[in-house]
Amino acid sequence: MRSLFSVGFALVVGSSWSFGDYSDHPELAALKPALLEAQYSEQSINEIFAQAEKKQAIIDAISRPAEKVLQWYDYRKIFVTEQRIREGVEFMKAQGPALERAERELGVPSEIIAAIIGVETYYGRIAGSYRVIDALSTLAFDYPKRAPFFRKELVAYLTLAREQNIDPLQPVGSYAGAMGYGQFMPSSYRAYAIDFDGDEFIDIWGNPVDAIGSVANYLKRHGWKEGQPIAQTLAPDQFMSADWLSDGLKLPYTVAELPLPTGVIPVGLPSNASIKPLQLETMNGPQQWLVFNNFYTITRYNHSSMYAMAVTELADALAAGLQAQ
Repeated sequence: MRSLFSVGFALVVGSSWSFGDYSDHPELAALKPALLEAQYSEQSINEIFAQAEKKQAIIDAISRPAEKVLQWYDYRKIFVTEQRIREGVEFMKAQGPALERAERELGVPSEIIAAIIGVETYYGRIAGSYRVIDALSTLAFDYPKRAPFFRKELVAYLTLAREQNIDPLQPVGSYAGAMGYGQFMPSSYRAYAIDFDGDEFIDIWGNPVDAIGSVANYLKRHGWKEGQPIAQTLAPDQFMSADWLSDGLKLPYTVAELPLPTGVIPVGLPSNASIKPLQLETMNGPQQWLVFNNFYTITRYNHSSMYAMAVTELADALAAGLQAQ
């Protein structure tokens, strides 16, 4: 199997680390059977976890994600910017063939794929600075609130490292252990990342073609419906009453159940299509949208309505920018 280093990955870590020692952590024993099944030896497991370092900054970051502490108008300013639009248009031009093929074969619009990569990593430019082993070990063993989830991801990561012939101490990613252009968690990497350029090696760290195909495959596998709408802006006189609003991500209504003015629903959308009114705060007060199945599908990537709306608005801006050129 090819090594990451043979295909030009820049996964360099600093030469000096003050290692913590997770090799004696009492919860590690529960993970060892799965790691032994993944062809790690007892010695190699202990060596890996002896070099994994607890990072308090990771716990601090995951305890205050932007989706929970910012209003929409501040969140939007992070992701829908002139620079991110400009660089996104350049990314779409450079990766046009891959994006067009992903749209044709997997049914996900090019601008949505590009927007997700743009929101996640600035089109691959900012993909994280924490060693994945540190991020996942810290959260698996020192963040009780979500420890079960991150222990599963830690096992998935080490299994992936074995499958991909990666030194597990070297790759870097986000504070949550997400990796590559599209910031896939290890379990998602193993389940949804694809070899989109046909070189028989799945590389979403350094290969934008594989990353594009993988993002599109993730959305398709999570229910993206080709040709269906994402969101529809409502004018103030069309706003729904508070009785119809909810904080959840699921779409609790059908088109037929909402008391909507004629002409608001996109043409061709069936009366039994799932729908939800969404309200977010702008600088000028509340704004409402109707959001549909494909909006919900974007929230499967990141469980936040603000995230899905940022992707939607950035995608619209990218499509307009590309067309203008």
